[in-house]
Formats: sequence, structure tokens, C-alpha cells
Amino acid sequence: MTEREAFLAWVDTELHDAEIALHNGDPGPRRALWSREEPVSVLGAWRNVFGQEAVGELFVQLAARLSDCTSLVFDLRSCDVVGDMAYTAGFEHISVTMDGTPRVYTLRATQVYRRENGAWRVAHRHGDASAE
Repeated sequence: MTEREAFLAWVDTELHDAEIALHNGDPGPRRALWSREEPVSVLGAWRNVFGQEAVGELFVQLAARLSDCTSLVFDLRSCDVVGDMAYTAGFEHISVTMDGTPRVYTLRATQVYRRENGAWRVAHRHGDASAE
């Protein structure tokens, strides 16, 4: 298996499972896959934050608004792995209950990853609403 194939297998399993958990109200699995090294950042559809403490708080607050995820599909459009850095870019198609109201929406999502102690960790996320 190539480095890229191994990375994409992680994206399709562990990362996807963590996103499903977040959208069902549990921020723990997402936080576990995020870097513990600075810098970390989120330029989000809801809020922008920088630094470990703010990122952790954002995930807790976001998870509190979400429940009953019925679908989360990541339509990967671009990806690369270079050494201990990687990125993904694509569209997240999500069906979830937000603040008690069922919603279906699409986010444009780009994430940057770094390998830490042999494991991939998210260092940056940019997500915003998409017309697609």
C-alpha cells in the first residue's frame, strides 16, 4: 500500500467515524484525531478559532448543537501526501439535526494534516457553505 493509499484509508475509516460521532453529539473522537501541537486552526462555517484551547471548545460547542446524523459523505476532489504533511479538499454532504431541526447541507472542506508519532492528525480545517 502506498503512503497515499494508507492515508486515504485512514480518512475513510477513523476520520470519517470521528466526523459521524461529532454529528451525533460526541466531540471526543474528532478531538482525539486533532494535533496536540501548535499551530492548529479552524476557519469554519460557524466560527473561526486558533489554538488548542479554542479548537477544543469549538468542538464541544458544535457537538452540542448536532444530533441524529443520518448521512455524512465526503466527496474527495483533491488530496496529496508529502512526507509528514497531507491535505484533502472536497465536499461534505451532511444530513443531521441541528439545534433540533433536521437539515441537509453541503460544506466545502479543506483540511491539512501532519504525521505525529507515526499517526495522522488534523492541524487545520476550513469549511464553508457550498452551493453545490
